[in-house]
Amino acid sequence: MELIQDTPDISAYLACGDVIDHDHPLVRETAGALRADAPDAYTYAEAAFAFVRDSIPHSMDAADPRVTWRASDVLAQRTGICYAKAHALVALLRAEGIPAALCYQKFDVLHGLIALKLPGERWARQDPRGNKPGVDAQFCLDREQLAFPVRPEFNEVDYPVLFAEPHPAVLQCLQEAADGPHLRQTLPTEF
Repeated sequence: MELIQDTPDISAYLACGDVIDHDHPLVRETAGALRADAPDAYTYAEAAFAFVRDSIPHSMDAADPRVTWRASDVLAQRTGICYAKAHALVALLRAEGIPAALCYQKFDVLHGLIALKLPGERWARQDPRGNKPGVDAQFCLDREQLAFPVRPEFNEVDYPVLFAEPHPAVLQCLQEAADGPHLRQTLPTEF
């Protein structure tokens, strides 16, 4: 699948904002700690991916009722659904100058993941959702090993668009959810 930037300006995929707040002290501190053991961008990206995938539980898997959406809040509260975990990973990557985008798949509901562009490489999608029995997402640049492969025969879709900012439908659902059970009922099913 050919991935398509929603904006041609690569600097948009390094931008800081209210959601991808990589200027926040906790994001900077976390990035610095990960960078300390990473001699290059490739090693750092893999470490950031593993940190978000393995150290921040998926809130629905953990039955955690808290809803996070801002990258720094995901890191502080150590919880989030796929979208929120993607926001945290994008912030950690951008904090170290690695272009990173948000992307989505459609199953019964939208699923959030990321794409990154390392030096000399093409965009590569990664899924920091978190592993569990039956889910084995891995950091790979030469092939995708995402949490969930789409099944077109069930009308599941891999969207090729790389978003510089969270899709408005995703962000609205996160920001308006009172708690995890409410969020589960209002997850977007399409754009």
